[in-house]
Amino acid sequence: MGHGGNVIDELMTDHREVEELFGRIEGLTPGSKNRKLYADQVTMELVRHSVAEEAYLYPAVRKHVAGGDEIADREIEDHSTAERIMKDLEACDAGDPEFDRLIGMLMSEVRSHIADEEQNLFPQLRAACAPDALDDLGDKVRQAKKVAPTRPHPSAPDKPPANKMLAPGAGLVDRLRDALTGRGKKP
Repeated sequence: MGHGGNVIDELMTDHREVEELFGRIEGLTPGSKNRKLYADQVTMELVRHSVAEEAYLYPAVRKHVAGGDEIADREIEDHSTAERIMKDLEACDAGDPEFDRLIGMLMSEVRSHIADEEQNLFPQLRAACAPDALDDLGDKVRQAKKVAPTRPHPSAPDKPPANKMLAPGAGLVDRLRDALTGRGKKP
């Protein structure tokens, strides 16, 4: 989280980190307690990433990219689907048979979303925005990820201005809960 560079570089680095965590989950045997640990880590990263995209990336897409409203709406719907899966996954232990089904669904959903962003959305955004605007968006996304929630909140607003007002408070509560429970700590 918080890598530097323009918004596209920042988000693509997040994508690689999520894929690395997915690979770790896939490399472990079903029921391994570390699968839950990595699932928590991937959830934390995905939630922060999604909140930042919804606060800054998608409004820029709406403003600068042809057909941006439809693109942004589709991307936000992808986030909603993933968030519902993550919320269900949060209640499962690694040994629960439902865990394997849900993590498989999450991986499929997120990988499809990443491919769409990287092959379609990011090239369109790069063509539509000046480099300094992309750099500024990168800074805003990095700042948003620092205060964003770390747990799925499927009923929270996903469009400005409400999401920008509520995310920091939810983020603070989530980070306190994570600290008290040890959630997402590396093995």
